[in-house]
Amino acid sequence: MVEPSIETAVETRTRQEHAGVCSAIEVCADAVADSWPTPAAAGGRAIVDPFRTRLERTGVLEALPGVLADLVVTAGYRLSAPPAPAPPYVVVTSRGVILRATIEPGRLVVELEAFELDPAHHTYSRRDGLAVSASLR
Repeated sequence: MVEPSIETAVETRTRQEHAGVCSAIEVCADAVADSWPTPAAAGGRAIVDPFRTRLERTGVLEALPGVLADLVVTAGYRLSAPPAPAPPYVVVTSRGVILRATIEPGRLVVELEAFELDPAHHTYSRRDGLAVSASLR
């Protein structure tokens, strides 16, 4: 039997074991998107600041370092220091949340995208669901 890649193992673990945190991210993203004057009006800081505020108020931001630590273990590695709910470990962006950790083969990057960019119109909209992806860089 072929072992799943680190990326696949991390993505699966995120969706299965951290479904509650993923759902909470979606609830925060929905609340931010509901505040926009039109369905795809916001961009850049108009997303990041209110999204970060919602994540902080609901306790999601504080939970994310624990998620990252678990995902590093899932990948078969250990962190050299406990992660914090701030860069470089946890980054809130205009597309969602990025979790990052430096491990032996490189940098583990887990993207939890709640928003997507329409490059033709330079507008953002709320994704249908939460896109979860992991990569080693």
